[in-house]
Amino acid sequence: MNLDIKEIPFSRFGSYFCVSQEKDSQSVYIRDVHGGDDAPSKLFQLDFVKDGVEKEYGIRASEVSVIFFLKEQPEQIAAEIIISEEDELHIDVRDVELRLRATKVKYDSIMEIEDGMYEYHIYPKELKLMIINLTGEWSVEAPWNIIGNDFIDMRLKNGHFVLESYRTVYEKKEYLTFSQGKAQVERLYEEWFNTMKRGYTQSNYLPSVERASYITWSSVVHPDGLLKDYAMYMSKLWMYNIWSWDNCFNALNLGEKYPELAYAQLKIFMDNQDASGAYPDFVNDKFISYNCIKPPVFAYIYEQLMERNDYFKDEQRLRAVYESTKKVMNYFESYRIYPGRLPHYKHGNDSGWDNASLFHEGMVVEAPDLASFLIRTYDILSSFANRLGENEESEGFVSKADALFTLLLERLYDDVGFYGRVGKNAEKITVRSSLILRLPVIIGYRLDKSMMDRLVADLEANFETRYGLATESIYSSYYKEDGYWLGPIWAPVTYLFIDSLKRYGYEETGNRLRDKFLDLTLVGGMAENFDPHTGTGLVDTSFTWTSSVFLVLLEDNLRGD
Repeated sequence: MNLDIKEIPFSRFGSYFCVSQEKDSQSVYIRDVHGGDDAPSKLFQLDFVKDGVEKEYGIRASEVSVIFFLKEQPEQIAAEIIISEEDELHIDVRDVELRLRATKVKYDSIMEIEDGMYEYHIYPKELKLMIINLTGEWSVEAPWNIIGNDFIDMRLKNGHFVLESYRTVYEKKEYLTFSQGKAQVERLYEEWFNTMKRGYTQSNYLPSVERASYITWSSVVHPDGLLKDYAMYMSKLWMYNIWSWDNCFNALNLGEKYPELAYAQLKIFMDNQDASGAYPDFVNDKFISYNCIKPPVFAYIYEQLMERNDYFKDEQRLRAVYESTKKVMNYFESYRIYPGRLPHYKHGNDSGWDNASLFHEGMVVEAPDLASFLIRTYDILSSFANRLGENEESEGFVSKADALFTLLLERLYDDVGFYGRVGKNAEKITVRSSLILRLPVIIGYRLDKSMMDRLVADLEANFETRYGLATESIYSSYYKEDGYWLGPIWAPVTYLFIDSLKRYGYEETGNRLRDKFLDLTLVGGMAENFDPHTGTGLVDTSFTWTSSVFLVLLEDNLRGD
C-alpha cells in the first residue's frame, strides 16, 4: 500500500512512535503518543540539507517504512525510517544530512552520555529518549542555558541511527541491522494482514481492506503506565486515546481471530470501573477521564463476540462481564434518574452524539436511545444470568427491562414517533430531526411491527443518502455536511442500524445500507466521519472504529448474509 502520512500516520503494532506530515505546513514530524491527545506529540521536525543548503524532499511510505528522497534526485533514497521494535525507531541516512530539530519546551534537555549516545529528557511527556549513532556521522548543536537547551539541532549522515524511548533507565543492548529490522516488521505485518483480509483480496474493496488492516495494526500500543495490556487507540493522528464505545467496536472486529486482544480492549474499562459503576469516558497510559459516561453497549457487543468465538463463552470471562455490567446498570439506576422518569444525559458527549440537535435546548435530557440501550442490556443480562445459573437474577432483569420499556413508550413516544425531554421539568423537546431518535431500532424485537415499519420508512425517506444514514435529517435546518453529528455518517451508528434492521425483519434495507457504507470507504477512507452526499472523509482520517466496522461489514457482505 502507498501510505499517505498526511492521512494515516506511519507506526507499528505496539509502538508509541509515529511519523506524520502536517497538511498545511507539509512539515514532517517524528511523534510520540504517550499521554493521550492532550499531551504534545511532536518530538522532532525533519528536514534535509545537502552542501549546506536545505532541500525540498518527497516521501514514499508503506506499511513497513518511510522513504525520503530529494526532489532533485527522486530515484535516490536520502533516508529511510522503520520501527523495528515497539520502542525503537531506526533511521538509515545516505549521502545527505537529515536534520532533526526538537520541538522542545522549557526544561527539555539533551546531554551526551558517551561517544555516540545522547539522552533526551522530555518533561511534558515524562519520557526519555536515547539517541544512538550505530554506524554513521553526526553533529549536535544544543547550547545550554541554565535549565535547558535553547534549542536542539541534530544532523545525521551516512549511517544507521536509533531513537529508543523509555520511562526511567536505559539498558544497553545489541540492535538489529537496518535490513534485519525491516524484514522483521514485514513479517509481523504480513501475518496481521493475512488474518484481517480473511481471503478478501479478490474483492473490489481491497484498497479499503489494506487501509483498515494497517490502521488497526498500527494504532495498537504496548502496556505502559495505566495500560496493563495491549490497547488499540482510536487513532495515532490526533485522537490517541482509548475511548469508551470505540473500544467495543474494535473488540468486535478482533474477536474471531485475536480473541485475547479483543478481550483486553474490554478489560481496560472493567479494570478502571469507578466505584459508582461508571466506566471511564477514555483511558490512555497516563490519564483516566470520567467526564462523560456513555450509554451501555458493552453487553450488546459481548453477546455478539460470543456468537463469533467460543473463547468469550468461558464462564470466568462471562462472569466478569456480567458482574461489571450489573455495576454499570446500577450507576444509571442510582445516579442518572429522577423519580418516575427515565435515565438522562447531562451532556451531548454522554451520548457520543456531542452536538446532535436533540441537545440544543439544554440539559438534562431524557433520550429514547439511552432508554433503549438500557432495555437491551437488561435483556442481555437476563440471558447471561441464565447461562451462569443465576435464574432469580435473570427474572429480575426481565422485569426491569419491561418496566423501562413501558415508561419509554409513556414518556418519549407519540403518534409522530420518539422524542426527548429536557430540564428539571422534563419539557418535551420539539426538535425531532436527529437520527439518534431512531436508535430504538436496537430493541426492534420489543416494538410493534407498525412502529418498526414507521421507523424504517422514516430512515429511508429522511436520512438515507447516497452513502448511508446521515445523522441529521437531510431536510432539517440544523443539517450541516461537515457538522460532526449534524449530518455526517458515522461507522458505529451505521453498524447499530444495519445489525438491528437485519435481525428484526428488514434485511433488504440493512444490506443496502451495509453496501453503501462499504462503497463509502473507497471514497472517504477510514475517516472519523463522512460527508453523506460526497463521501469525503472528515476530521481524523485514520480511525480504528471505522476500520473495524468496515472489516466486520465486509465479512457480512462476502458471506452473502
